[in-house]
Amino acid sequence: MDVSDVTPELEQLELDLNTLQEVLQPLLSDVGDVSSKMPLLDKAKLYVLVCYAIESLIFSSLRLNGADAKSHPVFTELTRVRQYFEKIQKLESPPEERENTVNTEAVARFVRNDLADNKDIKNKLTELIAKEKAKAEAKAATAAAEKKRPAEDSTSEVRPEEAGNKIAKRPKRDGSKKKK
Repeated sequence: MDVSDVTPELEQLELDLNTLQEVLQPLLSDVGDVSSKMPLLDKAKLYVLVCYAIESLIFSSLRLNGADAKSHPVFTELTRVRQYFEKIQKLESPPEERENTVNTEAVARFVRNDLADNKDIKNKLTELIAKEKAKAEAKAATAAAEKKRPAEDSTSEVRPEEAGNKIAKRPKRDGSKKKK
């Protein structure tokens, strides 16, 4: 490649950088003013974005100058800033359902074992554990019974005379009408 072939691209790059600098000047000169008018999450996004832009420009400059940019500390900073992006995304879309639940039976066992010296508390906790077990068993039995009911309804017997009526009343599936 000739040097004369690269000259127009370099001039275009210089023009693009000047345009970029002009466009970003109002934002970068008064980042504090701009961010003070924003909500907290948007302010965090702005600061992370500005930081990422600066770090990526330094990374690109190192790569253009032939330095090993991946072993440079700038690369670790870029990774750190990306982690901030991920944290902000997690804040924007929190999990819909709670993942952890409290096992009250286990808690009662822990407390009962810790307070084994006090017989009154130990007896009350033993009763509580028995009630929780009974409640869980009743809930499981109810759920099993409800699952079983619809299956029983679908397997109920149909009298032969009723079956004939049901079949005769059904329309044909192919959409054609019965010929008389």
